[in-house]
Amino acid sequence: MRERHFTGAHGNRIVGEEIGPPSARPVIMLHGGGQTRHAWREGGSRLAGNGFCVISVDQRGHGESGWDAEGRYRCADFSADLVCILRQMPDDPDNRPVVVGASLGGLAAMLVAGGAGADLLAGIVLVDITPHMNAHGVDRITGFMQAHAGHGFSSVEEAADAVAEYLPHRPRPATTGGLLKNLRQTADGRFVWHWDPKFLTGDLAIDSSRADVQRRLVDAVRQILVPIILVRGSRSELVDDSHVADFSRLARHAEIADVRGAGHMVAGDRNDVFVDAVEDFLSRHFGTPGRR
Repeated sequence: MRERHFTGAHGNRIVGEEIGPPSARPVIMLHGGGQTRHAWREGGSRLAGNGFCVISVDQRGHGESGWDAEGRYRCADFSADLVCILRQMPDDPDNRPVVVGASLGGLAAMLVAGGAGADLLAGIVLVDITPHMNAHGVDRITGFMQAHAGHGFSSVEEAADAVAEYLPHRPRPATTGGLLKNLRQTADGRFVWHWDPKFLTGDLAIDSSRADVQRRLVDAVRQILVPIILVRGSRSELVDDSHVADFSRLARHAEIADVRGAGHMVAGDRNDVFVDAVEDFLSRHFGTPGRR
């Protein structure tokens, strides 16, 4: 495991980690809102073990990356950071990175692949995210985040109880070690989520801004030319069949992979099936690692 550092669009510090052969095809993994790079630990390790150079980063305001004092957490800010990350990668036209983006990370990937950074990446994997989203699902996610953003939890076990209530379909982990990666302990001993509370003032959390975000995403997806796949949870509260159909009309060359039994957090629910889909996509479009 090698630590990586990037500079974002506003001079912000972006912290990541790299695993796998340094000269192999880069796979940049962007987590969803409220998560950290550790959400990819199991899947990233498997991809690296199969020959890819996996770089997972904490997006601005999350994990070990810098918080923005001005609260700049719009989709445009996250996509601008991704452009900066891509520009700080080795300039090799034959080995452009593939971006895997879950939810928030997928929004950034869409805007970049259909906009100013189209020539900086080779393909994208969208994890349960499309330009059109279920508003009730967005509200449920942001509601869960808001419920504990201020006072946090008295213990990691209390946080685990909250997650188990929010995700009743997912078996509760035997230990809380993984959850601890998404928490930080404050001076008074309480545990809070490892992200800046100002993140909740971003445009996805504000109803009046969502229509504008959707228009920009629709325009971007229409322009995407690189290989693209949507890996969707069949039980997703955010992306339903109508959203998938809309997405397929916008990006006619896009592939769709349904992960049965998974909700919005596909990798957390069915990581084995998720990685299978990603590996298949990568191997078909970019060949076996080391044989470019």
